[in-house]
Amino acid sequence: MAGPIDHQHTLAKAATLAGTSLHTGEKVSLTLRPAPPNHGIKFRRVDLEDAPFIPATIDRVQEVERATTIAEGSVKVHTVEHVISALTGMGIDNAIVEMDANEPPIADGSALPFVELIKKAGAQKQDPLRKVFEVREPIHLETPGGSLVTIVPDKNFRVSCTQMGPQGRFTQYQSFEITPESYEKEIAPARTFVYYEDVEPLMKKGLIKGGSLENAVVIRDQEVMTKEPLRFKDEFVRHKILDIIGDLMLGGRRIMGHVIAVKPGHRPNTEMARKVWEAYSAIEAAIPKPVFVPTGKGILNVEDIMQILPHRYPFLMVDRIVDFEGDARCTGVKQITVNEPYFQGHFPGHPVMPGVLQVEAMAQVASIIMLRKPEHQGKIGYFVSANDVKFRRLVVPGDTLVIEAEFLKVKRNIGQAACKCTVNGEIASTAELKFALMDR
Repeated sequence: MAGPIDHQHTLAKAATLAGTSLHTGEKVSLTLRPAPPNHGIKFRRVDLEDAPFIPATIDRVQEVERATTIAEGSVKVHTVEHVISALTGMGIDNAIVEMDANEPPIADGSALPFVELIKKAGAQKQDPLRKVFEVREPIHLETPGGSLVTIVPDKNFRVSCTQMGPQGRFTQYQSFEITPESYEKEIAPARTFVYYEDVEPLMKKGLIKGGSLENAVVIRDQEVMTKEPLRFKDEFVRHKILDIIGDLMLGGRRIMGHVIAVKPGHRPNTEMARKVWEAYSAIEAAIPKPVFVPTGKGILNVEDIMQILPHRYPFLMVDRIVDFEGDARCTGVKQITVNEPYFQGHFPGHPVMPGVLQVEAMAQVASIIMLRKPEHQGKIGYFVSANDVKFRRLVVPGDTLVIEAEFLKVKRNIGQAACKCTVNGEIASTAELKFALMDR
Protein backbone atom coordinates (compact mmCIF):
# COMPACT_ATOMS: atom_id res chain seq x y z
CA MET A 1 0.00 0.00 0.00
CA ALA A 2 1.41 3.35 -1.00
CA GLY A 3 2.77 5.75 1.58
CA PRO A 4 1.00 8.75 3.12
CA ILE A 5 2.64 11.42 0.95
CA ASP A 6 1.53 9.77 -2.30
CA HIS A 7 -1.09 11.28 -4.54
CA GLN A 8 -4.51 9.75 -5.05
CA HIS A 9 -4.95 7.47 -8.04
CA THR A 10 -7.86 6.39 -10.19
CA LEU A 11 -8.15 4.22 -13.29
CA ALA A 12 -6.92 5.51 -16.63
CA LYS A 13 -9.85 3.97 -18.54
CA ALA A 14 -12.73 1.53 -18.13
CA ALA A 15 -12.25 -2.26 -18.21
CA THR A 16 -14.82 -5.08 -18.01
CA LEU A 17 -14.89 -8.60 -16.59
CA ALA A 18 -17.79 -11.05 -16.99
CA GLY A 19 -18.51 -14.25 -15.08
CA THR A 20 -20.68 -15.99 -12.50
CA SER A 21 -21.29 -14.80 -8.94
CA LEU A 22 -20.44 -17.12 -6.04
CA HIS A 23 -23.47 -16.99 -3.80
CA THR A 24 -26.31 -16.14 -6.20
CA GLY A 25 -24.94 -18.08 -9.17
CA GLU A 26 -26.06 -15.31 -11.56
CA LYS A 27 -24.25 -14.17 -14.68
CA VAL A 28 -22.75 -10.74 -14.13
CA SER A 29 -20.70 -8.16 -15.97
CA LEU A 30 -18.45 -5.90 -13.89
CA THR A 31 -16.84 -2.71 -15.23
CA LEU A 32 -14.25 -0.65 -13.39
CA ARG A 33 -14.42 3.05 -14.29
CA PRO A 34 -12.36 6.14 -13.39
CA ALA A 35 -13.67 8.43 -10.66
CA PRO A 36 -12.80 12.00 -9.59
CA PRO A 37 -10.54 12.83 -6.62
CA ASN A 38 -11.93 12.18 -3.13
CA HIS A 39 -14.68 10.01 -4.64
CA GLY A 40 -13.60 6.79 -2.97
CA ILE A 41 -14.81 3.39 -4.15
CA LYS A 42 -18.49 3.18 -5.04
CA PHE A 43 -20.48 0.32 -6.49
CA ARG A 44 -23.22 1.01 -9.03
CA ARG A 45 -26.13 -1.27 -9.90
CA VAL A 46 -26.67 -0.46 -13.59
CA ASP A 47 -29.32 -3.19 -13.83
CA LEU A 48 -31.69 -1.11 -11.69
CA GLU A 49 -33.69 1.99 -12.49
CA ASP A 50 -31.66 5.18 -11.93
CA ALA A 51 -28.51 3.01 -11.58
CA PRO A 52 -28.03 3.77 -7.85
CA PHE A 53 -24.59 4.13 -6.22
CA ILE A 54 -23.54 2.36 -3.02
CA PRO A 55 -20.43 3.78 -1.31
CA ALA A 56 -18.01 1.14 -0.02
CA THR A 57 -18.06 2.50 3.54
CA ILE A 58 -18.63 0.90 6.91
CA ASP A 59 -21.97 2.63 7.47
CA ARG A 60 -23.31 0.77 4.42
CA VAL A 61 -22.31 -2.70 5.67
CA GLN A 62 -25.44 -4.81 6.14
CA GLU A 63 -24.39 -8.46 6.30
CA VAL A 64 -21.10 -10.25 7.04
CA GLU A 65 -21.91 -13.95 6.75
CA ARG A 66 -19.31 -15.70 4.56
CA ALA A 67 -18.93 -12.42 2.65
CA THR A 68 -19.38 -8.67 3.12
CA THR A 69 -22.60 -7.10 1.86
CA ILE A 70 -23.16 -3.34 1.54
CA ALA A 71 -26.50 -1.64 0.91
CA GLU A 72 -28.09 1.72 0.17
CA GLY A 73 -31.66 1.39 1.33
CA SER A 74 -33.02 -1.81 -0.23
CA VAL A 75 -30.32 -1.93 -2.94
CA LYS A 76 -27.56 -4.42 -2.09
CA VAL A 77 -24.22 -5.60 -3.39
CA HIS A 78 -22.85 -8.86 -2.00
CA THR A 79 -19.25 -10.13 -1.70
CA VAL A 80 -17.53 -6.79 -2.22
CA GLU A 81 -14.33 -7.61 -0.35
CA HIS A 82 -12.30 -9.09 -3.26
CA VAL A 83 -12.88 -6.11 -5.54
CA ILE A 84 -12.14 -3.56 -2.79
CA SER A 85 -9.06 -5.54 -1.75
CA ALA A 86 -7.70 -5.56 -5.31
CA LEU A 87 -8.28 -1.82 -5.81
CA THR A 88 -6.71 -1.02 -2.43
CA GLY A 89 -3.79 -3.38 -2.85
CA MET A 90 -2.99 -2.00 -6.30
CA GLY A 91 -3.06 1.63 -5.10
CA ILE A 92 -6.40 2.77 -6.58
CA ASP A 93 -8.23 5.25 -4.35
CA ASN A 94 -11.14 6.39 -6.53
CA ALA A 95 -13.20 4.07 -8.72
CA ILE A 96 -16.72 3.26 -9.85
CA VAL A 97 -17.56 -0.46 -9.87
CA GLU A 98 -20.49 -0.96 -12.24
CA MET A 99 -22.39 -4.25 -12.14
CA ASP A 100 -25.53 -5.55 -13.84
CA ALA A 101 -26.31 -7.90 -10.91
CA ASN A 102 -26.02 -7.81 -7.12
CA GLU A 103 -22.69 -9.65 -6.79
CA PRO A 104 -19.31 -9.45 -8.57
CA PRO A 105 -18.09 -12.44 -10.58
CA ILE A 106 -16.23 -14.93 -8.41
CA ALA A 107 -13.84 -15.78 -11.28
CA ASP A 108 -11.25 -18.20 -9.86
CA GLY A 109 -12.02 -17.32 -6.23
CA SER A 110 -9.06 -14.99 -5.84
CA ALA A 111 -8.44 -11.28 -6.41
CA LEU A 112 -6.02 -11.94 -9.28
CA PRO A 113 -8.63 -11.46 -12.08
CA PHE A 114 -9.45 -8.03 -10.60
CA VAL A 115 -5.75 -7.17 -10.40
CA GLU A 116 -5.39 -8.06 -14.08
CA LEU A 117 -8.45 -5.93 -14.85
CA ILE A 118 -6.92 -2.99 -12.98
CA LYS A 119 -3.65 -3.40 -14.90
CA LYS A 120 -5.62 -3.50 -18.15
CA ALA A 121 -7.35 -0.22 -17.24
CA GLY A 122 -4.12 1.38 -16.00
CA ALA A 123 -3.62 3.80 -13.11
CA GLN A 124 -3.98 7.58 -13.35
CA LYS A 125 -2.35 9.93 -10.84
CA GLN A 126 -4.58 12.68 -9.43
CA ASP A 127 -3.62 16.05 -7.92
CA PRO A 128 -4.87 15.70 -4.31
CA LEU A 129 -2.72 13.87 -1.81
CA ARG A 130 -3.88 10.53 -0.50
CA LYS A 131 -5.43 10.61 2.98
CA VAL A 132 -3.96 8.02 5.31
CA PHE A 133 -4.86 7.14 8.90
CA GLU A 134 -1.57 6.88 10.80
CA VAL A 135 -2.19 4.69 13.82
CA ARG A 136 -0.57 6.34 16.86
CA GLU A 137 -2.09 4.18 19.60
CA PRO A 138 -3.08 0.48 19.46
CA ILE A 139 -6.62 -0.34 18.42
CA HIS A 140 -7.77 -3.72 19.75
CA LEU A 141 -10.76 -5.99 19.14
CA GLU A 142 -11.68 -9.42 20.50
CA THR A 143 -14.89 -11.26 19.65
CA PRO A 144 -16.76 -14.02 21.51
CA GLY A 145 -15.85 -16.44 18.71
CA GLY A 146 -12.16 -16.18 19.56
CA SER A 147 -11.14 -13.74 16.82
CA LEU A 148 -8.55 -11.12 17.67
CA VAL A 149 -7.60 -8.08 15.59
CA THR A 150 -5.12 -5.43 16.74
CA ILE A 151 -3.59 -2.51 14.86
CA VAL A 152 -0.37 -1.08 16.26
CA PRO A 153 1.77 1.84 15.04
CA ASP A 154 4.02 1.22 12.03
CA LYS A 155 5.46 3.46 9.34
CA ASN A 156 4.08 1.16 6.62
CA PHE A 157 0.96 -0.92 6.09
CA ARG A 158 1.61 -4.47 7.24
CA VAL A 159 -0.71 -7.40 7.88
CA SER A 160 0.27 -10.38 10.02
CA CYS A 161 -2.32 -13.13 10.24
CA THR A 162 -2.80 -16.51 11.90
CA GLN A 163 -5.49 -18.63 10.25
CA MET A 164 -7.06 -21.37 12.40
CA GLY A 165 -9.66 -23.81 11.08
CA PRO A 166 -12.04 -25.98 13.14
CA GLN A 167 -10.11 -28.20 15.58
CA GLY A 168 -7.03 -26.20 14.61
CA ARG A 169 -6.93 -27.71 11.12
CA PHE A 170 -4.56 -26.05 8.66
CA THR A 171 -3.31 -23.46 11.12
CA GLN A 172 -1.14 -21.09 9.08
CA TYR A 173 0.74 -17.85 9.68
CA GLN A 174 2.00 -15.21 7.27
CA SER A 175 3.05 -11.56 7.36
CA PHE A 176 3.47 -9.05 4.54
CA GLU A 177 4.17 -5.38 4.06
CA ILE A 178 1.42 -4.44 1.61
CA THR A 179 2.61 -2.77 -1.59
CA PRO A 180 1.21 -3.12 -5.13
CA GLU A 181 4.11 -5.44 -5.91
CA SER A 182 3.68 -7.72 -2.88
CA TYR A 183 -0.10 -7.68 -3.23
CA GLU A 184 -0.07 -8.80 -6.86
CA LYS A 185 2.54 -11.52 -6.33
CA GLU A 186 1.90 -12.83 -2.81
CA ILE A 187 -1.74 -12.13 -1.92
CA ALA A 188 -4.02 -11.63 -4.94
CA PRO A 189 -3.64 -15.22 -6.30
CA ALA A 190 -4.83 -16.83 -3.03
CA ARG A 191 -8.28 -18.40 -3.55
CA THR A 192 -11.29 -18.55 -1.26
CA PHE A 193 -11.81 -21.78 0.64
CA VAL A 194 -14.53 -23.60 2.57
CA TYR A 195 -14.63 -26.50 5.00
CA TYR A 196 -16.59 -29.49 3.72
CA GLU A 197 -18.87 -29.64 6.77
CA ASP A 198 -19.98 -26.06 6.05
CA VAL A 199 -21.02 -26.69 2.45
CA GLU A 200 -24.45 -28.24 3.12
CA PRO A 201 -25.53 -25.58 5.69
CA LEU A 202 -24.47 -22.84 3.26
CA MET A 203 -26.46 -24.42 0.45
CA LYS A 204 -29.53 -24.66 2.69
CA LYS A 205 -29.23 -20.91 3.29
CA GLY A 206 -29.29 -20.33 -0.46
CA LEU A 207 -25.59 -19.43 -0.63
CA ILE A 208 -22.65 -20.62 -2.82
CA LYS A 209 -24.99 -21.39 -5.75
CA GLY A 210 -22.11 -20.54 -8.10
CA GLY A 211 -19.46 -22.37 -6.11
CA SER A 212 -17.32 -25.13 -7.61
CA LEU A 213 -13.84 -26.57 -7.36
CA GLU A 214 -12.91 -24.13 -10.13
CA ASN A 215 -13.45 -21.09 -7.89
CA ALA A 216 -12.93 -22.40 -4.34
CA VAL A 217 -10.76 -24.80 -2.38
CA VAL A 218 -12.69 -27.34 -0.26
CA ILE A 219 -11.09 -28.76 2.89
CA ARG A 220 -12.38 -32.19 3.97
CA ASP A 221 -10.79 -33.39 7.20
CA GLN A 222 -7.07 -33.16 6.36
CA GLU A 223 -7.64 -33.41 2.60
CA VAL A 224 -7.54 -30.47 0.19
CA MET A 225 -10.01 -30.75 -2.70
CA THR A 226 -9.22 -28.47 -5.63
CA LYS A 227 -9.18 -28.65 -9.42
CA GLU A 228 -5.61 -27.34 -9.53
CA PRO A 229 -2.77 -27.63 -6.99
CA LEU A 230 -2.55 -25.12 -4.18
CA ARG A 231 -0.92 -21.92 -5.40
CA PHE A 232 0.90 -21.50 -2.08
CA LYS A 233 1.50 -23.99 0.69
CA ASP A 234 -0.11 -21.40 3.00
CA GLU A 235 -2.79 -20.25 0.53
CA PHE A 236 -5.53 -20.11 3.16
CA VAL A 237 -3.90 -17.52 5.41
CA ARG A 238 -2.96 -15.45 2.36
CA HIS A 239 -6.61 -15.36 1.33
CA LYS A 240 -7.50 -14.24 4.85
CA ILE A 241 -5.04 -11.35 4.44
CA LEU A 242 -6.72 -10.55 1.10
CA ASP A 243 -10.09 -10.33 2.89
CA ILE A 244 -8.67 -8.23 5.73
CA ILE A 245 -7.36 -5.63 3.26
CA GLY A 246 -10.73 -5.37 1.53
CA ASP A 247 -12.82 -5.27 4.70
CA LEU A 248 -10.61 -2.75 6.53
CA MET A 249 -10.79 -0.31 3.61
CA LEU A 250 -14.49 0.08 4.48
CA GLY A 251 -13.18 2.24 7.34
CA GLY A 252 -12.71 4.95 4.73
CA ARG A 253 -8.96 5.52 4.97
CA ARG A 254 -5.81 3.66 4.04
CA ILE A 255 -3.94 2.59 7.13
CA MET A 256 -0.37 3.27 8.19
CA GLY A 257 -0.03 0.61 10.83
CA HIS A 258 0.55 -3.07 11.52
CA VAL A 259 -2.61 -5.22 11.53
CA ILE A 260 -2.24 -8.35 13.65
CA ALA A 261 -5.11 -10.82 13.23
CA VAL A 262 -5.78 -14.22 14.76
CA LYS A 263 -8.66 -16.31 13.42
CA PRO A 264 -10.07 -13.40 11.38
CA GLY A 265 -13.40 -13.28 9.57
CA HIS A 266 -15.65 -10.76 7.87
CA ARG A 267 -17.45 -9.86 11.11
CA PRO A 268 -14.34 -9.03 13.18
CA ASN A 269 -12.75 -7.42 10.11
CA THR A 270 -15.67 -5.05 9.61
CA GLU A 271 -15.97 -4.36 13.34
CA MET A 272 -12.33 -3.27 13.26
CA ALA A 273 -13.07 -1.15 10.17
CA ARG A 274 -15.73 0.61 12.24
CA LYS A 275 -13.19 1.23 15.01
CA VAL A 276 -10.79 2.68 12.42
CA TRP A 277 -13.54 4.96 11.12
CA GLU A 278 -14.40 6.10 14.66
CA ALA A 279 -10.75 6.75 15.53
CA TYR A 280 -10.15 8.75 12.36
CA SER A 281 -13.42 10.67 12.83
CA ALA A 282 -12.31 11.66 16.33
CA ILE A 283 -9.09 13.07 14.88
CA GLU A 284 -10.98 14.96 12.15
CA ALA A 285 -13.33 16.43 14.76
CA ALA A 286 -10.33 17.99 16.50
CA ILE A 287 -9.19 19.78 13.34
CA PRO A 288 -10.24 23.43 13.55
CA LYS A 289 -13.01 24.25 11.14
CA PRO A 290 -12.77 27.51 9.17
CA VAL A 291 -14.28 30.41 11.09
CA PHE A 292 -16.50 32.66 8.99
CA VAL A 293 -15.29 36.22 9.49
CA PRO A 294 -17.80 38.71 8.09
CA THR A 295 -16.75 42.11 6.86
CA GLY A 296 -18.12 45.43 8.00
CA LYS A 297 -17.78 48.09 10.66
CA GLY A 298 -18.66 45.64 13.47
CA ILE A 299 -15.48 43.63 12.96
CA LEU A 300 -12.44 44.44 15.06
CA ASN A 301 -8.92 43.26 14.30
CA VAL A 302 -6.25 42.99 16.97
CA GLU A 303 -5.12 46.60 16.51
CA ASP A 304 -8.70 47.78 17.05
CA ILE A 305 -8.99 45.56 20.13
CA MET A 306 -5.84 47.06 21.65
CA GLN A 307 -7.40 50.50 21.24
CA ILE A 308 -10.19 49.32 23.57
CA LEU A 309 -8.53 46.89 25.99
CA PRO A 310 -5.43 47.73 28.04
CA HIS A 311 -4.14 44.12 27.86
CA ARG A 312 -0.94 43.35 26.00
CA TYR A 313 1.32 40.34 25.42
CA PRO A 314 1.25 37.83 26.96
CA PHE A 315 -2.20 38.50 28.40
CA LEU A 316 -4.31 39.61 25.45
CA MET A 317 -6.69 36.65 25.02
CA VAL A 318 -8.64 37.65 21.91
CA ASP A 319 -7.26 38.04 18.37
CA ARG A 320 -10.34 39.32 16.59
CA ILE A 321 -13.97 40.25 17.15
CA VAL A 322 -16.00 38.62 14.39
CA ASP A 323 -19.55 39.61 15.24
CA PHE A 324 -21.69 42.04 17.22
CA GLU A 325 -25.40 41.60 17.82
CA GLY A 326 -26.73 44.94 18.97
CA ASP A 327 -25.21 46.32 22.16
CA ALA A 328 -25.46 43.15 24.23
CA ARG A 329 -23.82 40.26 22.36
CA CYS A 330 -20.32 39.77 20.95
CA THR A 331 -18.21 36.94 19.48
CA GLY A 332 -14.42 36.82 19.48
CA VAL A 333 -11.78 34.39 18.26
CA LYS A 334 -8.48 33.27 19.76
CA GLN A 335 -6.08 31.06 17.80
CA ILE A 336 -4.31 28.72 20.22
CA THR A 337 -0.75 28.00 19.09
CA VAL A 338 2.03 26.01 20.73
CA ASN A 339 3.95 29.30 21.07
CA GLU A 340 1.69 30.50 23.93
CA PRO A 341 4.11 31.15 26.84
CA TYR A 342 2.00 29.29 29.42
CA PHE A 343 2.47 25.98 27.58
CA GLN A 344 6.06 25.82 28.84
CA GLY A 345 4.77 24.94 32.29
CA HIS A 346 1.15 23.85 31.68
CA PHE A 347 2.08 21.09 31.13
CA PRO A 348 5.51 19.99 29.80
CA GLY A 349 4.86 17.32 27.18
CA HIS A 350 1.09 17.78 27.48
CA PRO A 351 0.16 21.38 26.56
CA VAL A 352 -3.28 22.42 27.83
CA MET A 353 -4.70 25.95 27.98
CA PRO A 354 -5.40 26.80 31.64
CA GLY A 355 -9.07 27.11 32.46
CA VAL A 356 -8.51 30.42 34.22
CA LEU A 357 -7.22 31.88 30.94
CA GLN A 358 -10.38 30.76 29.18
CA VAL A 359 -12.31 32.69 31.83
CA GLU A 360 -10.04 35.66 31.20
CA ALA A 361 -10.74 35.41 27.44
CA MET A 362 -14.48 35.46 28.15
CA ALA A 363 -14.07 38.50 30.39
CA GLN A 364 -12.09 40.40 27.76
CA VAL A 365 -14.69 39.76 25.06
CA ALA A 366 -17.47 40.80 27.42
CA SER A 367 -15.53 43.93 28.40
CA ILE A 368 -15.28 44.99 24.77
CA ILE A 369 -19.08 45.22 24.58
CA MET A 370 -19.14 47.84 27.36
CA LEU A 371 -15.82 49.58 26.69
CA ARG A 372 -16.62 50.38 23.07
CA LYS A 373 -19.47 52.63 24.24
CA PRO A 374 -18.50 56.33 24.21
CA GLU A 375 -19.30 56.86 27.88
CA HIS A 376 -16.98 54.01 28.93
CA GLN A 377 -13.96 54.75 26.77
CA GLY A 378 -10.69 54.96 28.68
CA LYS A 379 -11.94 52.75 31.55
CA ILE A 380 -10.84 49.28 32.58
CA GLY A 381 -12.86 46.27 33.68
CA TYR A 382 -12.21 44.48 36.98
CA PHE A 383 -13.69 41.14 38.05
CA VAL A 384 -16.38 41.25 40.70
CA SER A 385 -17.34 37.57 40.54
CA ALA A 386 -17.24 34.44 38.38
CA ASN A 387 -20.13 32.06 38.96
CA ASP A 388 -21.17 28.66 37.63
CA VAL A 389 -17.80 28.14 35.92
CA LYS A 390 -17.59 24.79 34.12
CA PHE A 391 -14.90 23.20 31.94
CA ARG A 392 -16.07 20.51 29.54
CA ARG A 393 -13.11 19.74 27.25
CA LEU A 394 -9.39 20.41 26.92
CA VAL A 395 -8.18 23.30 24.77
CA VAL A 396 -4.86 22.45 23.12
CA PRO A 397 -2.49 23.87 20.48
CA GLY A 398 -4.14 24.00 17.07
CA ASP A 399 -7.60 24.76 18.45
CA THR A 400 -9.57 27.82 17.43
CA LEU A 401 -11.28 29.18 20.53
CA VAL A 402 -14.56 30.94 19.74
CA ILE A 403 -15.57 33.17 22.65
CA GLU A 404 -19.16 34.36 23.02
CA ALA A 405 -20.45 36.86 25.58
CA GLU A 406 -23.99 38.15 26.14
CA PHE A 407 -24.92 40.76 28.74
CA LEU A 408 -27.77 39.77 30.99
CA LYS A 409 -27.81 42.93 33.08
CA VAL A 410 -26.05 46.31 33.10
CA LYS A 411 -26.45 48.78 35.94
CA ARG A 412 -24.39 51.93 35.70
CA ASN A 413 -20.77 50.66 35.70
CA ILE A 414 -21.57 47.03 36.76
CA GLY A 415 -22.21 44.41 34.10
CA GLN A 416 -23.25 40.75 34.29
CA ALA A 417 -22.68 38.51 31.28
CA ALA A 418 -23.21 34.87 30.28
CA CYS A 419 -20.17 33.60 28.39
CA LYS A 420 -18.91 30.45 26.72
CA CYS A 421 -15.90 29.18 24.80
CA THR A 422 -16.31 26.60 22.03
CA VAL A 423 -13.97 24.59 19.78
CA ASN A 424 -15.47 23.24 16.54
CA GLY A 425 -18.93 23.86 17.95
CA GLU A 426 -18.18 21.82 21.08
CA ILE A 427 -18.42 23.67 24.40
CA ALA A 428 -15.05 23.99 26.12
CA SER A 429 -16.08 26.19 29.06
CA THR A 430 -18.94 28.35 30.36
CA ALA A 431 -19.22 31.00 33.05
CA GLU A 432 -21.40 33.81 34.33
CA LEU A 433 -19.19 36.83 34.95
CA LYS A 434 -19.75 40.11 36.78
CA PHE A 435 -17.29 42.97 36.57
CA ALA A 436 -17.08 46.67 37.20
CA LEU A 437 -15.72 49.39 34.94
CA MET A 438 -13.35 51.75 36.69
CA ASP A 439 -11.18 54.67 35.64
CA ARG A 440 -7.63 53.60 34.80
